[in-house]
Amino acid sequence: MLRMSTAALFAMLATAGGAQTPAERGAYLVNSILTCQNCHTPKGPGGVPVFARDLSGGLSWDEPPFKVTASNITPDPQSGIGKWSDAEIKTALRKGVRPNGIALAAVMPFDFYEILTPRDLDAIVAHLRTVKPISSQVPDPIYRMSVPRNIPPGAEKPMAESDMADKVKKGFYLVTIGHCMECHTPMVKGRRDFRADLGKGGFEFKGPWGVSVSRNITSHREKGIGAWSDAEIKRAITQGLRKDGTQLKPPMGFALYAKMTADDLDAVVAYLRTVPARE
Repeated sequence: MLRMSTAALFAMLATAGGAQTPAERGAYLVNSILTCQNCHTPKGPGGVPVFARDLSGGLSWDEPPFKVTASNITPDPQSGIGKWSDAEIKTALRKGVRPNGIALAAVMPFDFYEILTPRDLDAIVAHLRTVKPISSQVPDPIYRMSVPRNIPPGAEKPMAESDMADKVKKGFYLVTIGHCMECHTPMVKGRRDFRADLGKGGFEFKGPWGVSVSRNITSHREKGIGAWSDAEIKRAITQGLRKDGTQLKPPMGFALYAKMTADDLDAVVAYLRTVPARE
């Protein structure tokens, strides 16, 4: 009679139980916490993504450092990233550099992607290979000045897979790759001070929805979300409803965050509880 090792048995059961493939893991990340559609998918009325043209290019920015439009990141070989190698896609994600050596605009949150684990980086690339190719040429970027990198403290290198067993560390990872603090930390003299103002809010966004201002998401009980229950924080993330039940505005990606697993949402809340109170 043949004996099977415990490890082999677990591997077989995982496969039989439908363990995520890299592409499936990548689809989960791209279509939820990373909110790639928020920028890379065209917007319809009210800022709702036009998913029929998913990831074919989207929002535009005309700011002092640059005038750019979010790239077509479908596998179209001419207007998208179909000819990019896996390594080139990863370099763009983590370093903000195109295959031709030209830097991406700082509005692309590559400063928040250095922390991506090798497994998740591979998964994102695997998923992008499966996206429907769409021919859509966006305008060439115009760069007026360079913008130095500004990586949040603790996110300078890929996180160890073993850290994912710690709920708070996992939450920090998810909040970072979700680039939440890119929006929820104010800009002062062209730069975000993640050490002094992390999560303080106050950043303005103009779009089809009008003007919205990012909320203070620190643990401050009056100015922040310190007095909110876990359920109220999750409802704000996934449904766009404040503590009092009123509706939040985009560009917060409520519909995308609604696809997050319960475990991931728990981890995000656990980390947010640790963010120092700021007024």
